[in-house]
Amino acid sequence: MFLIRNLLFMLILGVLTPLYALIAILSTPFDPRTRHRLVRGWPLIMSWVIWHVLGIRYRIEGAGNIPAGPAVILAKHMSAWETIVLQAIFPPMVFVLKKELHKVPFFGWGISRMPMIAIDRAAGKEALEQVEAQGRQRLADGYWVTIFPEGTRVAPGQKKRYKIGGAWLAAKAGAPVVPVAHNAGEFWGRNSFWKRSGEVVVSVGPAIDTRGLSPEEVNTRTEAWVEGEMQTRFPHLYKGKAKSAA
Repeated sequence: MFLIRNLLFMLILGVLTPLYALIAILSTPFDPRTRHRLVRGWPLIMSWVIWHVLGIRYRIEGAGNIPAGPAVILAKHMSAWETIVLQAIFPPMVFVLKKELHKVPFFGWGISRMPMIAIDRAAGKEALEQVEAQGRQRLADGYWVTIFPEGTRVAPGQKKRYKIGGAWLAAKAGAPVVPVAHNAGEFWGRNSFWKRSGEVVVSVGPAIDTRGLSPEEVNTRTEAWVEGEMQTRFPHLYKGKAKSAA
């Protein structure tokens, strides 16, 4: 069953991704919101497939903490799971991503037609300015903005330095931050082809009011909540593991 689940998932992924890339390309003449609405079908369908085919279910804790209006989501990043399923959990969102992803066949071609925030991560301060300028516009347009502050996927029980970009956008735009912790990496490894069935717990923290706070203060509060929640809710991930702050 394990093998069948994974092979069937890959088959569906291999069929749907080029199809939605084509839909995205054909939707180019439409406005960004219409394109987003059309292409959002991909993560919604894939979330269903992940649940029912792979057997990776999810349970949301703290759903009442989700604000009514647009916010900046700063989430733990362990795998591709959260890049797909968070789109089914939260209101219409866009991600901050690196421009190089636009070159990835099919997947990259599709997201290049979406109102994502694509940045050159090597641009230093210019990258922050890109995040702020584009992020303000997305928030004003009613989108939520999701950023993975560690910048890359980390193994369960590990952490990396929290980068300032998401906190910078939230503080400058006066938008609330929604911190999110989860254990998706237990079932969908960051470099693993094979996925295991199980239940992901998605813990949504109290929104952080960024008004009057510096980006550094927002970043510190976010990191404290996410990492504290990870160790409190998923202590088994940290047993016998040295945490990295690289």
